[in-house]
Amino acid sequence: MKIIRIFLGCLLAFIALNAFGGGYYGLSGAESIPLSWLEGSPFTSYFIPGVFLFVVVGGMCALSSVLVFKNSVRARGMSVACAVLLLAWIVVQVSIIGYVSWMQPAIIIFAVIIFILARYLPKRHEYAA
Repeated sequence: MKIIRIFLGCLLAFIALNAFGGGYYGLSGAESIPLSWLEGSPFTSYFIPGVFLFVVVGGMCALSSVLVFKNSVRARGMSVACAVLLLAWIVVQVSIIGYVSWMQPAIIIFAVIIFILARYLPKRHEYAA
């Protein structure tokens, strides 16, 4: 169980750092990413997607990582929610800009791994009162 928690916590932390970096890049203008990718979307720049990536995706993955490392009663639920959020993020991203990076399927794989590993964490009722 401890190895699962360490691996899951590290994976969530890695994804959080990646989301913080990508979010910051979007907030700073994403200079080398063509704006034409956003045509037909509700966005005119990468600022709003960058905010979402940084705050929501990065923040939720970071929080989930901390909860997993602390062996919190909320770790399982937050990790599953994080996996769902990552899948939703990639589905929306691909629907807007298409397949453009190897990182898109990698995030799908990571989300599936997070979901599987989170299922091994104790359920709420399994913690001592």
